[in-house]
Amino acid sequence: MINKEKMMERMEAYALTSFGKEFIDCDDKEKYFALVKTLMEEIVPKWNNSIKKHEDKKKAYYLSAEYLMGRALSNNLINMNIQPEIKKLLEELGVDYNSIEEAEEDAGLGNGGLGRLAACFLDSAATLNYPLMGYGIRYEYGIFRQKFKDGFQVEEGDNWLESEDPWSIRKDEEKVIVSFSDGDVLAVPYDTPIIGYGGDTINTLRLWQGEAINPFDLNEFNKQNYDLALKEKNKAEIISKVLYPNDTKDEGKILRLKQQYFFVSASLQDLVRKHLNKYNTLENFHKFHGIQLNDTHPAVAIPELMRIFTKVHNMDWDKSWDIVVNTFAYTNHTILQEALEVWPVRLYKSILPEVYEIIEKINNNLIDELKRRGISCEEIEKYKIIEDDNIKMAYLSIYGTHSTNGVAKVHTDILINRELNDWYKLYPERFNNKTNGITQRRWLLVANPELSQFITELLGSKDWITNLEELKKLEKYKDDEEVLKKFLDIKQIKKNQLAEYIKVHENIEIDPYSIFDIQIKRIHEYKRQLLNAFHILDLYYRLKENPNLDMVNRTFILGGKAAPGYDRAKGIIKYINEIKELINNDKEIDGKIKVVFVTNYGVSYGEKLFVAADISEQISTAGKEASGTGNMKFMLNGTPTIGTLDGANIEIVEEAGEENNFIFGLKVEDIEKIKSTYDPMEYYEKTEGLKRVVDSLVDGTFSDGGTGIFKELYDSILKGASWHRPDAYYLMKDFDSYRKAQQKVNDAYKDRMSWAKKCWINMANAGRFSSDRTIEQYAKEIWDIKKIN
Repeated sequence: MINKEKMMERMEAYALTSFGKEFIDCDDKEKYFALVKTLMEEIVPKWNNSIKKHEDKKKAYYLSAEYLMGRALSNNLINMNIQPEIKKLLEELGVDYNSIEEAEEDAGLGNGGLGRLAACFLDSAATLNYPLMGYGIRYEYGIFRQKFKDGFQVEEGDNWLESEDPWSIRKDEEKVIVSFSDGDVLAVPYDTPIIGYGGDTINTLRLWQGEAINPFDLNEFNKQNYDLALKEKNKAEIISKVLYPNDTKDEGKILRLKQQYFFVSASLQDLVRKHLNKYNTLENFHKFHGIQLNDTHPAVAIPELMRIFTKVHNMDWDKSWDIVVNTFAYTNHTILQEALEVWPVRLYKSILPEVYEIIEKINNNLIDELKRRGISCEEIEKYKIIEDDNIKMAYLSIYGTHSTNGVAKVHTDILINRELNDWYKLYPERFNNKTNGITQRRWLLVANPELSQFITELLGSKDWITNLEELKKLEKYKDDEEVLKKFLDIKQIKKNQLAEYIKVHENIEIDPYSIFDIQIKRIHEYKRQLLNAFHILDLYYRLKENPNLDMVNRTFILGGKAAPGYDRAKGIIKYINEIKELINNDKEIDGKIKVVFVTNYGVSYGEKLFVAADISEQISTAGKEASGTGNMKFMLNGTPTIGTLDGANIEIVEEAGEENNFIFGLKVEDIEKIKSTYDPMEYYEKTEGLKRVVDSLVDGTFSDGGTGIFKELYDSILKGASWHRPDAYYLMKDFDSYRKAQQKVNDAYKDRMSWAKKCWINMANAGRFSSDRTIEQYAKEIWDIKKIN
């Protein structure tokens, strides 16, 4: 229960002292700020008590370069069980809750599954009463704000902190110094509360901001050297300016390396300092700390903790190494070679010379261990952390931790049996699978209140909110027409809402009764947005040839950002936007097909898209997607998958049945058989309609603005490049199978009850994909931490 009078009084006070006006006269952003500041007065004492209850217990820590948290207001109010009261309070003041909610900035502190997974894990741990603290970087500008100009992606600064973040608290007394070869910088922590459902546990996300030790040089200023006067300030602050700066040049690579070391060193210094203050020894450090490396971005933590132990605190090397290995665990998120981080030795020597010395010693110790095991010198070459003047961060991560996990069964199997098989043979006990998950609190309870309420009514309780396996009980309604009709009604409500949102934000009118076919994820060749585009264009051409084509109206919705230096991904966005212009402006097809590429896709947009989808596009090349979590969000909201047997798609199909999804394309084992002889030209020539759509890249149908990127995409498929064979992601081979699966979607959708049944069975079997289940496994099998109610 909230104290209404006190809340109104405090909101009024914040409005007056922060903005110089009464609450009712403030704009939506100012009202949002005053409301959150008032809520924080209630949250902080509970937060402090929650931290105290975990004292003297082993805790887990998540080191991640990304945290894609999404808006906090509704999520926190729902988890605190006070959202209805706050809505009523605002209503009494004549304030629209939805307008306040929309005023919150959607911080772009991530670019996809890696950062969103981190956010889900924090939510789940707090809900389950596990002590898990997140560490990362407080990027001033996040990833970037995406806009389109002539169909091309344009990146603009995403200044999410322009109006401050009322959820975070600056902790000046806990700042630390991080040292580079070219100078020291301050790491200043900002703490954000992570409120578990029910509010019993409030954990912490600590993000570090880079600042100068001496931000202003008055002597240089007085000499009228104004740039020099601010040199140290700019040099320090640039470290936490932007997530994933373009690294096509050395300057960008150096900045990325500094970012990684900055937040890792600051976090470890923070933990070591607190531990020493309490226990006055570091020999029991691993008994109180379980640190998870979210991919290889924070892998420098391994040599950094060794540096702190052996150089700063003069501990014995072997004892320190044992503590380090038992402290750290590593999550591998990819099998793509370009994503397995490799750093040039010269950059480490230049920026982090002391850390590089530690890595050298770790590498030498590895070689000595392998020799003791009787492994030949030739075989040892396969394991070296430092090789050909490069540092292999994945190898460092495996050697320096007690656990290496994949994020879906097929992904882990590929790591064990192929990509990391040599390491598996060396340390079989270290390898394990932890299939990713999503939090049902945000992706169903917050995003889809209509469906959430219906589920609660049918189950007779809210237990599913903290135990998603409860959804399995809904399967008994799979043939209940009344229930299925209500489900379809709710889906239509969400589709209507999305159609209205797209009309306002994208200026495109779409048919809310068409099939909403949605592919939303970062743009990458292996995710095969290009395959989707080819099918859209092929369908359009077939419709033009046969205006009476038997098809349900279809709206293709795509979204996602391309990395600033990834030209091909940006070319794919441009190509899709060209197709969009062609189709959406063709009056002859009477709106039977529409194409939307949503602008600046992020968590809040995702909350509107996942709940309104009719079909979920998960069409990556088999064996390339580690897991995927978007597929789970669609499934949870009752959306069948059209996809390959890749990543978590395999486990989704195991749970919900292949008959309730639309599987196509090559499997991992198929690719292994044909990869040495595969010729895409064969399928390009013989597959009906395929040559026509592929040739649209180069025959003048579309313009790439003279950049030549469409020709490069064309050549990548039919000719290959110096670094890859032709059609490395098997678009030509899988096209016909994909088209047939899409026809099955079209045909199945016509039988509304049969379609609703597929949707319902998917939702009822989504329980396995809660991040609560994943966190339970991490807590028990890797971190060895206990929940405290």
